Amino acid sequence: MPQQPLAQVPSDAQWHWQEHGACQEADPLLFFHPQNERGSSRARRDRAAKTVCASCSVRMECADYAVRAREPYGVWGGLSEEDREHIYARLDSRHYPRARGEGLRAVGVDAIDAAVSPRALGIA
Repeated sequence: MPQQPLAQVPSDAQWHWQEHGACQEADPLLFFHPQNERGSSRARRDRAAKTVCASCSVRMECADYAVRAREPYGVWGGLSEEDREHIYARLDSRHYPRARGEGLRAVGVDAIDAAVSPRALGIA
């Protein structure tokens, strides 16, 4: 699989939603994996980060930004790096979502909700 380009901040990016994120009260290291973290350790950390995201009031704005920016690292809006890799692979690069809200439309709110569902978090 080709390497993802580094994040490309959309020209219409706004940041005020970050002030309301549930992640503001959590350890930032929870959302970004340490170098060489693999397997069950990474899965546990991702699930813990997604648990924080699940109750976040700005989760959709966060996920929309991450998809539009092709954010390569961390858990954003409940979407892990692996979740976003799958999303990026199925999007048409000629019509990549760049405007605010297009990331949500391209991915689908149901897919974003599924990423933080009780089943995905291992509690169902």
